[in-house]
Amino acid sequence: MGNSTYMDITAGITALRTTRVTAVALAAGIFLAACASGPDYQAPAVTTGAFHNASLLEQRPATSATYAPSASMPQLEQWWTGFNDPVLSSIVQRAMEQNLDLAASLARVEQAQAVARHAGAERLPQVGLDTQAGRQRQSLNSPLGKIASSFPGYQRTQTLYDVGVGASWETDLAGSLKRGVEAADAERDAAEADHLGVRISIAAEAADAYFRIRSAQSRIRIAEDQVQTSDKLLELVKLRLRDGLSNQREDALAQAQLSQARAGIPPLRTELERQLNRLDVLMGAVPGTYARELDAGADNTIAVPAISVADGSAGLLRRRPDVLAAERKLAASNARIGVAMAEYYPKLSLSALLGFESLGAAGLFSADSFQPQAALGLRWRLFDFGRIDAEVARAKGVNQEALARYRQSILRATEDVENAIVTLVQLEKQSAELADEVAARQRARSAAQDAYQGGVLSLTEVLEEDRLLLHARDQLAQVRADDARAAVSTFRSLGGGW
Repeated sequence: MGNSTYMDITAGITALRTTRVTAVALAAGIFLAACASGPDYQAPAVTTGAFHNASLLEQRPATSATYAPSASMPQLEQWWTGFNDPVLSSIVQRAMEQNLDLAASLARVEQAQAVARHAGAERLPQVGLDTQAGRQRQSLNSPLGKIASSFPGYQRTQTLYDVGVGASWETDLAGSLKRGVEAADAERDAAEADHLGVRISIAAEAADAYFRIRSAQSRIRIAEDQVQTSDKLLELVKLRLRDGLSNQREDALAQAQLSQARAGIPPLRTELERQLNRLDVLMGAVPGTYARELDAGADNTIAVPAISVADGSAGLLRRRPDVLAAERKLAASNARIGVAMAEYYPKLSLSALLGFESLGAAGLFSADSFQPQAALGLRWRLFDFGRIDAEVARAKGVNQEALARYRQSILRATEDVENAIVTLVQLEKQSAELADEVAARQRARSAAQDAYQGGVLSLTEVLEEDRLLLHARDQLAQVRADDARAAVSTFRSLGGGW
């Protein structure tokens, strides 16, 4: 039997033995990995019920200055369509597409997804190819050179070729990698829920800025109307002064009233510009980009849609992204306990290499150049003076913190809804009363001016009626916008927007 044939048989036997050992180890690893260390996750039980302020929504008037229920309630996914305002819908849609905070949130989701894929890949074998060729000129004065140079045919310059395919696998006996996958998957889900939360916030912020813009525009028109009224009153006073029916004091009072009305406009224009800039940034644009689009079409009509909270707090657990994210973070922290506890147990790893090494390229892939290797590794932290205990205790502490945060998120979500409902309903009641007050003030002001012209009332009483009417109209404009903003807050608190 030739030397080459003998080497082929030996290599085959070695490879067969390696295969058997690897197969047995793989089977054992798979069996043991089925049991993972640490507690299995159980979602905490939550008691759900109706909102105690839900009945207030049923007391909303059939029609009012701001409340105009549509034939059907808007879907929470696109609650902004319930306002029947195409400009608002366009703004929210643009913010959804262009907002940079939303883009950054999406990037965080992609990162979490990549981490989850990496954690899953850790449970699978790794296979790699390693190839190298090196050329070396041996020193004759080195120990190896002195010995080798004494043999006939010695060549100082040598070229070494090395080709190998290696594989390695950690068997995950205690389920550390399995729990790591569970944690990474839960953290990915939490990142996706956080992204939904950003989406809801962006839609609500855009709508809030829009209604504040409409409020500022409406209040500016009211102030400008007052300027015109005060100017006409001043002309009337000057005519009466020329006819000797008035005096310099009344002229000064009318002039002061006009200046006061004019002075109220700059702060409103400042507020308008600030909200326009805010809205542009929310839409991912440089301030001033979309301002002209909102110059037209502004009026006092805001139709607040009907809102339902029939599903109670159970709906919050399904829709509120902050609650969903808190629950997923709780699940991740539970899996991290298993990762920490797995350090109590040994870790077994398998590796194998099928390689060829030769001083010449011609015989590189021959039996004489073949050199398989197999290795079985064991790592076990036997004595670490309580390090693992501390790691497990820390993981359990993080889990308890996550549980408290989850429960707190449910309470906060419920609080948001309750506050939003009562704010919305009370603002609508206030708006109705203010509308009646404005109508009464307008009648009183007209009667006062007629009485002043007839010489029955003094100018001071007319100016007081002007002041009260301006205050009532301005307050009504604010409350109407605040009512729409309260509806936005209600939709937001219910988890609408995704």
